[in-house]
Amino acid sequence: MPRDHRPGKSIRVLLAEDQGMMRGALALLLGMEPDIEVVAQVGSGDAIVDAALTHRPDVALLDIELPGRSGLDAAADLRDQAPDCRVLILTTFGRPGYLRRAMEAGAAGFLVKDGPVEDLAVAIRRVLTGETVIDPALAAAALSAGPNPLTARECDALRASADGATVADIAARLHLSESTVRNYLSSAIGKTGTRNRMEAMREARRQGWL
Repeated sequence: MPRDHRPGKSIRVLLAEDQGMMRGALALLLGMEPDIEVVAQVGSGDAIVDAALTHRPDVALLDIELPGRSGLDAAADLRDQAPDCRVLILTTFGRPGYLRRAMEAGAAGFLVKDGPVEDLAVAIRRVLTGETVIDPALAAAALSAGPNPLTARECDALRASADGATVADIAARLHLSESTVRNYLSSAIGKTGTRNRMEAMREARRQGWL
């Protein structure tokens, strides 16, 4: 449930962004809002939950592509470990697959970084009242794109192949047989309409499925 905020009480915000200049600029701009206080800044996904448990923010503003855990994984962690904290995803990558995954992880909002900071401040206030705030163009794209066609195991196999690993390497990492890994990769290639597993991985990332 949204946390109760009395008039005049600042909204406590945790900011997770790996680019130091962007993080500092966002913190500065949000800090100029009379009712918003940035209480914690982190540069990696691994630091998000600890910072949230320490500083008890009302809203966590998370990038997606972070060192360590992604912002999407951290959103799911916060849902379980800090349920009073509302999550707002702010990313450069406005991909329909990312939006779907963010909503599944319990995020209350999803915005892209090309909007004005005033809109971001409004979104922070809105998610705190219990609203869900989604970039309209991205919402329309997500509806037309349909769900992720890849299974969880197909996604695992593609992720494990990201560094050029052999089928044997992937099988060892995932504790599967080599034939099962080949089947997962072949299926993923077919579903993404690509020619090989590296192309399949790139396409899945472009769509926001990984």
